[in-house]
Amino acid sequence: MTIASLLEPVTGQPGPARLSHAADWMQGRTLYGGASALVAYTMAVRAFPGLPPLRAGQIAFVAPVGEAIELSAEIVRQGRNVTQVRSEIRSEGKVALSAFWLFAEGREANALHPAPAPEDWPSPPEENESVTHQFAPSFVAKNFELRYGQPKGTERGATVRRWARLTEQHDLDPVSKLVLMGDVMPPGAMRAMQRQGPISSINWSFNVLDPESRSRDGWYLAENASQHADAGYSSERLRLWDADGRQVLDGIQCVAVFG
Repeated sequence: MTIASLLEPVTGQPGPARLSHAADWMQGRTLYGGASALVAYTMAVRAFPGLPPLRAGQIAFVAPVGEAIELSAEIVRQGRNVTQVRSEIRSEGKVALSAFWLFAEGREANALHPAPAPEDWPSPPEENESVTHQFAPSFVAKNFELRYGQPKGTERGATVRRWARLTEQHDLDPVSKLVLMGDVMPPGAMRAMQRQGPISSINWSFNVLDPESRSRDGWYLAENASQHADAGYSSERLRLWDADGRQVLDGIQCVAVFG
């Protein structure tokens, strides 16, 4: 099943839609977070063609997203440079995902402060071993190639870092690819758990640092790091770098930790 097949029912017109090719992107009883966010993003850009580049997104994962959904999108405000759009996915008449998108034209830079490369930058993905998918959700094995992004034997703390790329030869635009891939790593809190249990993303807020990112051979270094975990929740920082060490996505997320 191709990504294009997943997005084909998203026409930009409000109303019912059926994601009949969603099976390969399911994570338990819901669509994988990056895929459901991409459906909402695609709804926004197809509803309002000609939007400026995406600069930020705020996603609320409210309830499971399955095959039968309803889609909507509206422009909340449109200024000279910035357009803000809300799109929603409903399931059985109730909100399952709510997204707020910030599109903005680029301007001449006044502030210049490039994001630094991560500490302990790993060797290129081709020089790292492949990651087995023994414990990963099935959608990961079907759609992503993963390679280690942290030296073995080092103290990793509550951080998960991997080289990742899509296995499909696709025609996604750069921003759509970042939305799809930005949530692929499991929460860093899994490394701090005292016993096994379910983990569920509640929200995801991110800034797009390079809306034209085209990393070498499709590889991105993806990292999820727990900043604080307690009381059944973890505050996570999610980041993506291209193969040359340039950060292209910066985000935060609240994760529910059960068990």
